[in-house]
Amino acid sequence: MTGERILEVANLWKSFGGIHATSGVSFDLHRGEVVGIIGPNGAGKTTLVNLLTGFIRPDDGRITFMGERIDGLPPHKIALRGLVRTFQIMRPFHSMPAYKNLIVPLNSPRVRKTRSGALGDLDSVAIDILEEIGFERDARVPYKTAGSLPLGYLKRLELARCLALQPVVVLCDEVFSGMSMSEIASMLPLLEKMQMNGITLMMVEHRLRELFKVAGRVMVINFGEKIADGPPAEVMEDPAVKKAYMGVEDRK
Repeated sequence: MTGERILEVANLWKSFGGIHATSGVSFDLHRGEVVGIIGPNGAGKTTLVNLLTGFIRPDDGRITFMGERIDGLPPHKIALRGLVRTFQIMRPFHSMPAYKNLIVPLNSPRVRKTRSGALGDLDSVAIDILEEIGFERDARVPYKTAGSLPLGYLKRLELARCLALQPVVVLCDEVFSGMSMSEIASMLPLLEKMQMNGITLMMVEHRLRELFKVAGRVMVINFGEKIADGPPAEVMEDPAVKKAYMGVEDRK
């Protein structure tokens, strides 16, 4: 493990209409890790992200972040503790310039506390964050309305809004979805830089080849249960994982 344990999930259950979306899921997350969450469609991956970030409440189980219970807290209180997320369907302020989308998180109590109130000009700080994550300042892309941006920039904007909150953990929900190979290639160094800057990443992803370039550990969810957890190469050789993805038994 890379560092201290910062997230503990114990026996997490959630059902919808009698169907178990998560069935007793337990795992730990350590500082500095990049962990992939994979599994077939409908396996419960996004439900798990929603549980961790407060968008839905668990029926049972415990979520402890930085030594504090957070299960049952609303999303904004969890985010202010440093556990933030992107969305599979992006949710920017469409009519506002891209850089203005960062003003809300930059005005949050978390950021003001960590920076002791010395933020300087918020517009400049917002543009600096966007430039760091791939927006070209000279091309005036940060000043374009969020609704006019192509998919690749919207994905970056999602990450930028997370970074503006000075997170401890970022949960990325399908950050590669819909992106071209060149867009993904340019995104990978950004994710690696986030890890180098001390941010821990959990990534729900279907683009496995690209995910395995950054994730040192993979957790597999199927029918709401965790069926494997470990290094990508070992996990993908697990008979239960092969069956989940390909519907075949390992007959060795």
